[in-house]
Amino acid sequence: MSEWTKSAWRNKPRVQMPDYTDADALHTVEARLAQYPPLVFAGEARTLKRQLGAAGRGEAFLLQGGDCAEAFDQFSADGIRDTFKVMLQMAMVLTYGAKVPVVKVGRMAGQFAKPRSAPTEVRGGHELPSYRGDIINELDFTPAARSPDPQKMLQAYTQAAATLNLLRAFSTGGYADVHQVHAWTLGFTESEKAAKYRDLANRISDTLDFMKAAGLESDTNHNLRTVEFFTSHESLLLEYEEALCRLDSTSGKWLAGSGHMIWIGDRTRQPDGAHVEFARGVLNPVGLKCGPSLTPEDLKTLMARLNPENEAGKLTLIARFGAGKAAEHLPRLIQAVREEGANVTWVCDPMHGNTIKSASGYKTRPFDAVLREVRDFFAVHKAEGTVPGGVHFEMTGQDVTECTGGVHAVSDESLSDRYHTACDPRLNATQSLELAFLVAEELTAHREALNAATG
Repeated sequence: MSEWTKSAWRNKPRVQMPDYTDADALHTVEARLAQYPPLVFAGEARTLKRQLGAAGRGEAFLLQGGDCAEAFDQFSADGIRDTFKVMLQMAMVLTYGAKVPVVKVGRMAGQFAKPRSAPTEVRGGHELPSYRGDIINELDFTPAARSPDPQKMLQAYTQAAATLNLLRAFSTGGYADVHQVHAWTLGFTESEKAAKYRDLANRISDTLDFMKAAGLESDTNHNLRTVEFFTSHESLLLEYEEALCRLDSTSGKWLAGSGHMIWIGDRTRQPDGAHVEFARGVLNPVGLKCGPSLTPEDLKTLMARLNPENEAGKLTLIARFGAGKAAEHLPRLIQAVREEGANVTWVCDPMHGNTIKSASGYKTRPFDAVLREVRDFFAVHKAEGTVPGGVHFEMTGQDVTECTGGVHAVSDESLSDRYHTACDPRLNATQSLELAFLVAEELTAHREALNAATG
């Protein structure tokens, strides 16, 4: 990477990024951000890379989840706590199903920018730039609100720093105690509609009781009271990313200081584009969204660019095809990985390929379609003899009504009750936990099939 520089992306074609009209204001913000401390540290990114490498080998399982796009006006300690709480509940259920450690990565403390299907939006005959996330512009449909403002990067940094501070406190201060987390989950299974998950919850209870009887209690065992929790986001606004890039004195490599893991979206994965150019030079683990249009040839090129040393855990391939389409698209990409002998971690994003417009006019995602894509993902990996390394969800700890279905069924008619997202619909707390139980079933079946095959 000796030829790579953190600003080399500026010489590459750029897409899905704003055109700032005030160059002086932009440079002032970039200079200020460049003086701020990084939000994460190189040692943390290396730890996550090792854990993702284990997930790629089937020795761990990735749970990556959080907001579609973090909003300035919805920022609160309660919101962070609630999403963290549901992530812990999901991780406990998945740990039991997978019988391996679950790597917990939030779409938090940096998920402020969003790619859009069109650069502009038309309402009532008026055309304005599309809303691209609070780090860039505002949701209100006015010329002033939709004008990109570089000052918003400073607010995003401040919110990300506060979020990380609280997440670190929750992770190490006793809030993540394994017994408390399971008590929350038991409350979910007490519902008559969630009765089918009670057996698994009771088996987890029995395991915790056995551990306590054997003297493994949270009061005396640090590992039962704390968790490792990492952050991630789409590396979309490259002025922000470059400004927070720092040289790691230990390794001599560059760290993307904005988050532990960054990913490249399905719309920004051009092999010779700006986003790939930036991501290829940082030491952080990098995700790559893989949609139906990704060809095996482009995937081979991208793997060589993003992980030239073929490090385990460096590159996570996040499959997002849509329900019923994984069997068509995933095998050819798995074959491309096989032909290159590439080290990758396969992850399923069952959200982005399953967005529809409801009869009531809301953008939504049917819970059944989300679940079907997860099952398709596992089925393909079983057939191919490869490792399903994790799942990637857009979810929130809030009681929103944005995705239809689930045990506490959100209907098309009830979407308007608590539809709060500014971009894409998210699973709510109960839908997220239900999905964890269902993925745990898939993990259990996958593990049993492997055991049977190996004798």
